[in-house]
Amino acid sequence: MSLNETHDPALRSWVASANVAGTDFPLQNLPFAVFRRRGAGEAWRGGVAIGDQVLDLAAVVASGILDGEAATAAQAGAQEKLNALMAMGPAAWSALRLALSRALREGAAEQDALQACLVPQAEAEYDVPARIGDYTDFYTSVHHATNIGRLFRPDNPLLPNYKWVPIGYHGRASSIGISGQSFRRPLGQTLPPGATQPAFGPCKRLDIELELGIFVGPGNAQGEPVPIAEAEDHVFGICLFNDWSARDIQAWEYQPLGPFLSKSFASTISPWVVTLEALAPYRVPFERPEGDPQPLPYLDSEANRREGALDIQLQVDLLTPRLRESGAAAATICRTSYRHSYWTVAQMVAHHTVNGCNLQPGDLFGSGTLSGPTLDQAGALIELTAGGKQPLQLANGETRTFLEDGDSVVIRGWCEKPGAARIGFGECAGTVLPAVAAGA
Repeated sequence: MSLNETHDPALRSWVASANVAGTDFPLQNLPFAVFRRRGAGEAWRGGVAIGDQVLDLAAVVASGILDGEAATAAQAGAQEKLNALMAMGPAAWSALRLALSRALREGAAEQDALQACLVPQAEAEYDVPARIGDYTDFYTSVHHATNIGRLFRPDNPLLPNYKWVPIGYHGRASSIGISGQSFRRPLGQTLPPGATQPAFGPCKRLDIELELGIFVGPGNAQGEPVPIAEAEDHVFGICLFNDWSARDIQAWEYQPLGPFLSKSFASTISPWVVTLEALAPYRVPFERPEGDPQPLPYLDSEANRREGALDIQLQVDLLTPRLRESGAAAATICRTSYRHSYWTVAQMVAHHTVNGCNLQPGDLFGSGTLSGPTLDQAGALIELTAGGKQPLQLANGETRTFLEDGDSVVIRGWCEKPGAARIGFGECAGTVLPAVAAGA
């Protein structure tokens, strides 16, 4: 994606809140979600964030202000899910983005018509933005893989295939929920320390996984791999993602086939999907450490080397019940960047399809836990606490090794650099509820 007029940092909107310093949703962003007015019994439909407002795409279509490819794309985006818009491809997405950017700028002739199409975000509720047919969770952070491996294999933490192949596994899509999700602590089998047979009960080592979600756009026919040079044409956009993990259940069940009940009970995504076009100013070179193997030819391209990585800043906050009751701020437990990922979005698409696997519009990839090169940038409690041996110390005197009932976790993401407008992803929030009674 190349820079164009929609990225101009000098652009201002007639929606005043879009011009406020630090907003996640200036005119240069324009991410997509599925929403409706809370409690109004309305149909779900697509919307675009601008400042503290949602631009209702169904209302925009009814206003008749758009024409051509932008109008067709808006009609697809006005449906109850964004799959039809995702299927249209980059040219349609870009046409709609450009038309909305121009119509929302200061002095635009469309202001009066679009003013009636705005809904305050404070009055909106959100749904999962697409019908997710398939969900694949990758493992793209070499720092996370090394930290986890060191806990179990101190002398050989990284398995030999990691630097050659993007590791992933197929997950369950039905339990992916939208930000604000509350979920029960999962039940399952675990093997207590020193025991010779498993116990059944609530998970005791409930963890976060700081990830990004990647929504697939146009699919590919079965048997036809997507070349890496074309891979990003098949990606609609990126959201925040918390792929909660039951570490003790996982430790017992994951061999020989990998995670099952330890990962299928809940995953949480942010409502707003930021397009790759909006992220164009924040591309950075994809680089491997000196001495590491370079990707095989099907995972390599000049464009991927030049600008395949994305500098997305990520932060995890923890709000405990005690912090909430006292009115105190949440504790920030992690800050990192997506630029540290060992594999890029394009490489994930190319690898996923190289065997002939067919992707479909609305499919979701998880990036895998995004840990940076130092432990304070670790995206999971199992890393931050060295496997539970070094509890986190919170400012109010509380400690955490793993999540307790009532804990809320909020992930935030944003991009900023000199010469470009700051854009954000909103937030991805979830809360742990007590487990159901075993056997109930």
